[in-house]
Amino acid sequence: MIKRWAALAAAVLASLLLSGCGYNEIQRMDEQVKAEWSQALNQYERRADLVPKLVSSVNAYMVNERTLLKEVTEARARVGEIRVTADDLDDPALMARFEQAQGALSSSLSRLLAVSENYPALKSDGLFRDLMTQLEGTENRIAVARERYVRSVQAYNQTIREFPTLLTAKVMGYELKPQYGLDKAAEVMRDPEVKFDVPAQAK
Repeated sequence: MIKRWAALAAAVLASLLLSGCGYNEIQRMDEQVKAEWSQALNQYERRADLVPKLVSSVNAYMVNERTLLKEVTEARARVGEIRVTADDLDDPALMARFEQAQGALSSSLSRLLAVSENYPALKSDGLFRDLMTQLEGTENRIAVARERYVRSVQAYNQTIREFPTLLTAKVMGYELKPQYGLDKAAEVMRDPEVKFDVPAQAK
């Protein structure tokens, strides 16, 4: 009986100590970072799902742009080869590959949209316009999700650098989380430039 009470008292004391030293807060914020990244991944996957439909819709029009269409398709394939989850945030090599693949897809999509300006018939196609609307919305959601992720990482990093949670983080092995893609934050968070107007003819 005494041992049972001693064990219970020890559990209560440990709980109070852990909550007082910020352990629970670190746990909560760590899960928040993972949740925000998972939301960003959902939007990246949505964009990847749109790409084959987009390529299919422009294929009949862009007969002279086979190289570009192949580039977009290959960039989409490379994105699909890299499987990441919120648990992979501590793997710098994998995340660097992920960032590189996503950047390549963004670049090829931007070129595809720029070239589409040369095809008035394509821009008037209903399916193409619908896909562009979906893509624009997805790009916006990616930007919002990435911004939320950046903020959650910032809050987490700040917390584990403050006293007394600093001590808890060191004892429990929690480290600063890298801000993946922060060097490209301006590009990631910009509003997508998707235009449907026909460029004015030079006089």
